[in-house]
Amino acid sequence: MHFETSVDIDASPENVWTILKDVERWPEMTASINRVELLDKPVALSSRARVFQPKLPAAIWTITAFAENKTFTWESRSPGVITTAAHEIVTNPDGTVSVHLTLDQKGPLAPIMSLLAGRLVRRYVTMEANGLKSKAETL
Repeated sequence: MHFETSVDIDASPENVWTILKDVERWPEMTASINRVELLDKPVALSSRARVFQPKLPAAIWTITAFAENKTFTWESRSPGVITTAAHEIVTNPDGTVSVHLTLDQKGPLAPIMSLLAGRLVRRYVTMEANGLKSKAETL
C-alpha cells in the first residue's frame, strides 16, 4: 500500500517543524493518535517511539532518516509488514509551507493489511495532516 497527502500551512517552517518533531504531543492535534511515548530523546536519527492509535495495535517506530527543520522518516516492523512513514516540510516562496506525508507498507502480509486496515490508515494520515495544519495556524 502506498498513500500520500499534502497540506498547505500558513505558518513558518520553523513553527511547523517544532510541532512535527514533538511527537509526544501529537495526540493534542489529532484523534488518530491516543498516546506517543518517546523511547529515545531527543528526536533524531535512530530515535524510537511507541505509538498508540485507536483500533490499531501499539507500534514501535524508529527514525531512519532525519534532516533538522526539513524531514523525518520512521519505520515500524510487524510480522510480515514493514510500514514506512515520511514527513517532509517544503518552504513555499511566500514563506508558508507545504507538508507532504507518505505511508508505505511492504512485505508478504502487506496486501492483507491493506485490505483490513488500509482505509483506516489513510484516514489517520489525512487526520494527522489536517491536525498539523490546524495547530500550526493557531500558534
